[in-house]
Amino acid sequence: MVSTGHGREPDVIVVGGGLAGLACAFGLTRAGLRVTLHEASDEVGGRMRTDRRDGFLLDRGFQVFNTAYPQVRRLLPLRRLRLRPFTPGVLAHTPSGVARLTDPTRRPREAGGLLPGRALGARDLTALAGLTARDALAPTALLKRGRDRTTAQALARGGLSRDAVDHLLRPFLAGVFLEPELETSARFFHLVWRSMARGTLCLPARGIGSVPRLLAARLPEGTVRLDSPVRGLTDRGVLLHDGTERPAGTVVVATDAATAARLLPGLDVPPGRTVTTYYHATGRSPLPEPTLVVDSTLAVLNTCVLTEVSPTYAPPGTALVSTSVLGAGAPDGESAVRRRAALLYGTDTADWQPVATYTVEDALPAMRPPWPLNRDTRWAEGRYVCGDHRATGSVQGALASGSRAARDVLADLRTGPHPEDALPGNHRRGGLRP
Repeated sequence: MVSTGHGREPDVIVVGGGLAGLACAFGLTRAGLRVTLHEASDEVGGRMRTDRRDGFLLDRGFQVFNTAYPQVRRLLPLRRLRLRPFTPGVLAHTPSGVARLTDPTRRPREAGGLLPGRALGARDLTALAGLTARDALAPTALLKRGRDRTTAQALARGGLSRDAVDHLLRPFLAGVFLEPELETSARFFHLVWRSMARGTLCLPARGIGSVPRLLAARLPEGTVRLDSPVRGLTDRGVLLHDGTERPAGTVVVATDAATAARLLPGLDVPPGRTVTTYYHATGRSPLPEPTLVVDSTLAVLNTCVLTEVSPTYAPPGTALVSTSVLGAGAPDGESAVRRRAALLYGTDTADWQPVATYTVEDALPAMRPPWPLNRDTRWAEGRYVCGDHRATGSVQGALASGSRAARDVLADLRTGPHPEDALPGNHRRGGLRP
């Protein structure tokens, strides 16, 4: 629930209304604590928001929702999201033509596209099937253990040929990791691949922003304070942008990495990956199926007709196309995207109308190996930090980090300060814990 009023002093202040902050607040309020969550913007969600404009639903950057994430199933009543699925596979434009990579266990009629010599050779098919089976069936703890390496190295060790990686897997995974070299942690790759094999990629009918809104609606009335940016942390609580100090014995910083580093000087945060998404409207769908299209040249990361996934994303009779590129986009980005889309979809895009462009800086943390899948949330006595930059760059990572912060807060309130908080240099607000 959202409020603009003020009640009695909270037990805990959470700074940031993204998924991590909402998950933390949910765990704390379920345990009976009084929590105030301060969100700087006019709506919860952080990078996971949806704008409504002229009948269009515009997610702030192309995003998908994976039903297999454990934290998603624990925290959210999924039926209320009215989820609409993507095709379980991708269309990849390769130097030898268009290849369809699909899950034959879900689409048996399309299994012929996986015959040797079409999408992949026989050895690559066998290697990919073995890798997928292992990730889908192995205990999660097994995937988290062992020496970490890059995703590129993991695919090579798994027996995938260079052509298979460069023409099919790299184009797809570049859109997942927002980096083309596949230097992302293999531990994270295996967990993501597992979730894709076991779950369904979807979009909520009301946009991706309905996910954080649903979680916020599960909080007690008055918990969330919108348009309430926090300028800094004080010895007594937090200092709001308007100069008001709000006291609380415990503060959890659940913001993006850059803001967390500003509020907690000395916090080690990873660099971020930036992505730009272009939305175009057209009178006729260029691809009559809810399938993600990837480009082996990486001129674009991926493109999709969102209205084939959920017609609610555009006014009746209009198709909405989402196309993403790495980085902040070039000055002629919109026209370059339309030209490339014409080749990918095999259609004339001259009459496509630009609807919106979103550049999302630090959309994901750079997760180079060895990457810790879940970092400690304790920062100093009464001070905690969580977010996807403290776990993994995913919905699961953000929710898991926020939930862990709630557990750590509750444990410390029961037992007193953590032993390391008494070490020299740590028993102070904002001090760095080892």
